[in-house]
Amino acid sequence: MEHDSRRTWLTIALCFTVALLEGIDFQAPGIAAPGMAAAFGLDKLHMGWVFSAGILGLLPGALVGGWLADRIGRKGVLIGSVALFGIFSIATAHAWDLNSLLAARLLTGVGLGAALPNLIALCSEAAGVRLRGTAVSMMYCGVPLGAALAATIGIAGYTADWTVVYYVGGVLPLLVVPLLALWLPESAAFRARKQAASVEARVPVVDGLFRNGTALPTVLLWGAYFFTLMVVYMLISWLPSLLVGQGFTGKQASWVMFSLQIGAAVGTLMLGVLMERLRPLAMAALVYGGLLAALAALGMAEAFGAMVLAGFAAGMFATGGQGVLYALAPVFYRTEVRATGVGSAVAVGRLGAMSGPLVAGKMLALGFGSAGVMLASAPGLVLAGVAVFYLFGRKPRG
Repeated sequence: MEHDSRRTWLTIALCFTVALLEGIDFQAPGIAAPGMAAAFGLDKLHMGWVFSAGILGLLPGALVGGWLADRIGRKGVLIGSVALFGIFSIATAHAWDLNSLLAARLLTGVGLGAALPNLIALCSEAAGVRLRGTAVSMMYCGVPLGAALAATIGIAGYTADWTVVYYVGGVLPLLVVPLLALWLPESAAFRARKQAASVEARVPVVDGLFRNGTALPTVLLWGAYFFTLMVVYMLISWLPSLLVGQGFTGKQASWVMFSLQIGAAVGTLMLGVLMERLRPLAMAALVYGGLLAALAALGMAEAFGAMVLAGFAAGMFATGGQGVLYALAPVFYRTEVRATGVGSAVAVGRLGAMSGPLVAGKMLALGFGSAGVMLASAPGLVLAGVAVFYLFGRKPRG
């Protein structure tokens, strides 16, 4: 029993470390954007493509990473994913034109996308049914904390050299790869299924996602992921540039992003605990009502202090709500298709994440302003809230 507990905590700690590194890279484009735009002479529309290139890579990464993990194991795929996003984060710093920049961001995204379903599967399977939501939330709070670390690079005044954040986000993952190889335990649930090696264990992907009662949860998860991640990535990508455009300094923008990510870490842990205690309607209303209120505050805040508080609230409910989705998805799928199911939901979410910066960039280019961008997010968030309400009501117990 003590040995199992040690394996569980070791798994969560190592997965948290990888999530921390993912957070650095997720936030890096927003922090580097002003310097990157100046270095390459990019306008808002081109920057939207730079933001979205990395997110586009997340989509095939999540699909393939989840599919491979259900066949060859979570540990090996995770190690390869971490090495991939580390190498191409460094390659981003060495880009020489727009095309090479887009290619480096795309391949970084493939590595990041492949890692996430494996992190979720490893933590949820290590913790078991009773503590699954808490374990995934503890792991995932590494993402906003990593993003907060990236924001401190801007606070420290290093945004003049936009490559610094990419060197940090590339070297650290490569240093962590040997630690994962040595110490990360493979999922016991996966090993048990592999040892069984029965025909029944090899469930076709379509059957796992759309039959035996999983079709409706799969579709609802996809919708909730799409609209929630659309807003999360719109905020991560565009908020620093919007703040600078509103007259805030680069350092003040970095402080708002730091506040947003600290709020995200708090929200991920808080909502992860509450999801085991609140009724479905209360949980959905808290996450998505809070997010709508935070977006309205971001659109209306003018003073720096008010913007910092609005950023904290936005992070708490946007990324915290994302963490709730990541904890919710594994419970609807059996072990043999769990990483595939989570990976498919993450991939659909990445479509929303990719469209968010592009839509925001187009709206800003047309002169809608930050308030208009925030307002346009509301209908999708209402739909996501309805989907989450239903999913909580259908969540398996035990």
